[in-house]
Amino acid sequence: MSVTNVSAIPVEMGVQPLESGLGLAPYVSNHDQVESVTRMLVKVETDEDVTGWGEMLVGMKSAAVTKAVIDDVIAPELVGREIGDIRDFVESFYFPYVKVRPFLGAVETALWDALGKKLDAPVYQLLGGKTRDEVDIATCLGILGPEESRTYARRAVDHGFSTLKTKAGPDWREDVERIRAMHDEVDGELEFRLDPNQGWAFEDAVRVATRLEEEGILLQYLEQPVRIDTYGTYASLRNRVRTPIAVNEDAYFPRNLRFLLQADAIDVAVVDLVPAGGILAVRDQVAMAANAGVSVSHHCGFDLGVKTAAVLHTVASTPGINLPPDSTYYGWDDYIIEEPFEVEDGAYPVPDGPGLGITVDEEKVERYRCD
Repeated sequence: MSVTNVSAIPVEMGVQPLESGLGLAPYVSNHDQVESVTRMLVKVETDEDVTGWGEMLVGMKSAAVTKAVIDDVIAPELVGREIGDIRDFVESFYFPYVKVRPFLGAVETALWDALGKKLDAPVYQLLGGKTRDEVDIATCLGILGPEESRTYARRAVDHGFSTLKTKAGPDWREDVERIRAMHDEVDGELEFRLDPNQGWAFEDAVRVATRLEEEGILLQYLEQPVRIDTYGTYASLRNRVRTPIAVNEDAYFPRNLRFLLQADAIDVAVVDLVPAGGILAVRDQVAMAANAGVSVSHHCGFDLGVKTAAVLHTVASTPGINLPPDSTYYGWDDYIIEEPFEVEDGAYPVPDGPGLGITVDEEKVERYRCD
């Protein structure tokens, strides 16, 4: 079965307001405020009328640029190839000045989806079988005031979550107050992750971790507090505090993750199958981290359901991912898959159907298409 066509389809979807169910908008971080999100869907068609789907964020905030890379760089190399030649395909690209891993990650997901449908097998089975039937997830929360944050920490517990990830802003003192308020509200029923998205200086990261430790609050991890490519800073930070230190954006670069592991500089790697270059590549990263005794979680980026399914298959079949992946999937205004995932006791079920185990509603895709 060979590939006949590759399409890149940008869609824009609104995020439910905070006050609505499990809504998230406005989802505030130290670099933006989210009320709607543009995502890129990838559709791979074959000569046997089997279709596979993938998904990624819009690179550089440009749907046109993202679509052009898929249409002009990746599609010509994929059309005519056998659907099962996944590793050979993703390893065939070499551009000395530009990396195309994130685009390959979305396309590779679509290839796994199509291959599973062809073989009438779920992706997790193609990856060696699942080790769990459902995947616990960490709920996410943007930057709010301390008292308002209490409300959403309580909501998280009421929906069965055991972990809450929240963004951090430019004032580390306010972040400490928010974590303290949420911890107090739920009386220790939640573990917290705090993510400044590279926004802090080394000294501020030490202050936050130390202040919380002194109050008996140990974060599950502090995620990417300082900028990428600062291996020595992370090693120093880990030596200064007891709080587990994680990296996310650094994990998008295989070399960076390898250097951090060799320096014994991190406790957790927060990986992502799309920027890694696909499921095969991210499993290689997980193996590298696990062999170094480092825990692993999986990042989310307002996934529309296609990538969510890919993450569930990957996590379920990869024991090295031993911490709940983040998820904001429950917060959309609408859904582009026919049977949306539903949170039950803080977890999603692993799809059992062929391929990714989802059906994309192409009428919905056209309704929210934004090119």
